[in-house]
Amino acid sequence: MSPDRRGQPAARVVRGAALLLAVVALGHTLWNGVAQPGHALAFGLLVAVGELARWGALPGEREPAPLGAAGALAYALLGQSAGQTTTHGALQVVTVVVAAQLLASVPHLARGSGPGPDQAARRVLTAAFAAVCFQPLHHSGLSERWLGEGPYVALLLLLLLLLTALCDAVLAALTAGTDRPYGPRLRDELRALSGIGSAVCATGAVMALGVAVAGLWALPVLCVPLLLTQVSFRRYAAVRTTYRQTIASLARSTEIAGYTPHGHARRVADLSTAVGRELGLGGPELTVLEYAALMHDIGQLALVDPVPHGATAGLPVSEQRRIALLGGAVVRQTGVDPAVAVVVERQADPYREQRTAARIVRAVNAYDDLCGEGGKGSLQALEQLRLGTGRDYQPQVVEALARVLARGGPLPVRAG
Repeated sequence: MSPDRRGQPAARVVRGAALLLAVVALGHTLWNGVAQPGHALAFGLLVAVGELARWGALPGEREPAPLGAAGALAYALLGQSAGQTTTHGALQVVTVVVAAQLLASVPHLARGSGPGPDQAARRVLTAAFAAVCFQPLHHSGLSERWLGEGPYVALLLLLLLLLTALCDAVLAALTAGTDRPYGPRLRDELRALSGIGSAVCATGAVMALGVAVAGLWALPVLCVPLLLTQVSFRRYAAVRTTYRQTIASLARSTEIAGYTPHGHARRVADLSTAVGRELGLGGPELTVLEYAALMHDIGQLALVDPVPHGATAGLPVSEQRRIALLGGAVVRQTGVDPAVAVVVERQADPYREQRTAARIVRAVNAYDDLCGEGGKGSLQALEQLRLGTGRDYQPQVVEALARVLARGGPLPVRAG
């Protein structure tokens, strides 16, 4: 049974807090009116356009609408426009962000896509966090008295953006659709900050500073670098998708040739990735692990007689190593990352001589083999793996596998 986001108390709390804040902000703005409506309209349109131009999630990236995120942060941190002090407050920032998201959601909903409630809640709460940190300092004059003007203001904005990014990572970990422990989830989110999230923070700060000097005319110019970055990431996503599809096609060659059962490579890859996340792997390590798990049986294509049901776990150790070395040689000729070939080659070695990825692939492959045709049940397979922890399978990997299975198995791996 897959985890259900709607059943997670933390996710419900985050969505409830965002909804309550949005209602309060909208009511306050309707009652008191919109301060500097030109600025509110300009930044609202910027956020809406950014939300309309959102992309599908990329591997390791957690911000599908970078331009919208940068626009929301810039408005939250805006203190001046063309040298004149701005008068909007934190609640108006929330109102503009909510209105822009509602406007942009109409065409997305018509296509059956768009941000989910957790993403929308994160956008509202992170923009509110940045605005609450900055706007009171600005309106009270404390920021000018403490820092004056110049580079210190820029440093303050960068510090607030860093805190806002950390706040967003905490919220993303709370609303992640998985039952993994919170610590590993937060580590994954913090690792993802080094991707386009850093470009979003930098662009948000530059937009706020640019509008402070040149006015709203600076917005179109300052959006260009992030738009170019977004186009580059779209192309990167297309390349990564084609690359993963090629590897998946190579992995299926053993199934088409009748050497392994149907779906074996995909099952091992999904379960290995879930175990890797359980053990705290992230980013490039998970990518190498997934590719190695998909191609772990490709060495069987060199065999004259297929292994019954493709189950290499029951073969003599020498034969397992020979098949693994043949598979590594094939992987090296495909142009895939050499780290993938190393994992494939070492998957049959004693676990004390293996890297973590190879340990995971070996244990998960053995589990799927034991549960295959004519094999054992899930509990019996796990018990047999535990009996082999003296030499063949690392105990921590086997226990991580047991925890993943106890929660109902892995979530589907995102394409990209």
